[in-house]
Amino acid sequence: MAAAARSGLVVTAHPGDFVWRAGGAIALHARKGYRMKIVCLSFGERGESQWAWKKAGVRLEDVKAQRRVEAEEAAGILGAEIEFLDVGDYPLRVGEAVLDRLVDVYREERPAFVLTHALEDPYNFDHPVAAHVAQEGRVIAQAAGHKPDPDRSYAAPPVFLFEPHQPEQCNFKPQVILNIDAVWETKFRAFQVLAAQKHLWEYYTRVALNRGVQGGRNSGTAMTYGEAYQRLFPMTLEELA
Repeated sequence: MAAAARSGLVVTAHPGDFVWRAGGAIALHARKGYRMKIVCLSFGERGESQWAWKKAGVRLEDVKAQRRVEAEEAAGILGAEIEFLDVGDYPLRVGEAVLDRLVDVYREERPAFVLTHALEDPYNFDHPVAAHVAQEGRVIAQAAGHKPDPDRSYAAPPVFLFEPHQPEQCNFKPQVILNIDAVWETKFRAFQVLAAQKHLWEYYTRVALNRGVQGGRNSGTAMTYGEAYQRLFPMTLEELA
């Protein structure tokens, strides 16, 4: 299948997550001609928007509206489209209708790969919930008896877990390092949309630089910026090289 006909799917709990953790992968594959789709389960309106709640008289709908604008702008910079499922955050709870919509997204997009959160995160319970939903949607989409359609074709894609904020605490294994040198400036422009979280710009720049050093050392090819991912399923190869 030509790259131009392929798509990639990102399932994220909150808007900032896809920027900090997977912005390079999104921009890189968009540049290669992939259709990149982000499913954002919430607007991060409660737990990811502390700055907004410091204003007197702020309303929940105002915070959600502001986060939507930021997320849409960041997604546009990265070259992706974004769909919000608006399940709320802190706590993030996913009902049957939302899961059903995610299954439809899998079947509509037929992604070549999926990016989502690590399976564990003791600092943010929304993240593993999102990872679980992403996996469950992928599995249900394979079920012939779920909304049967004899003309439908679907193959379950590989899943890559993007790096959590404190990987050591989340049993995260950086098994894949993606070279994002070509799109680093694009990713950093998406950082700047999240102006209220400016304190994280330098942190995630350091993360990218560290992964770049590790990627260069492991590949033998010089690189400056990288993103780390953990594979959820084994690779299948014809030759070890």
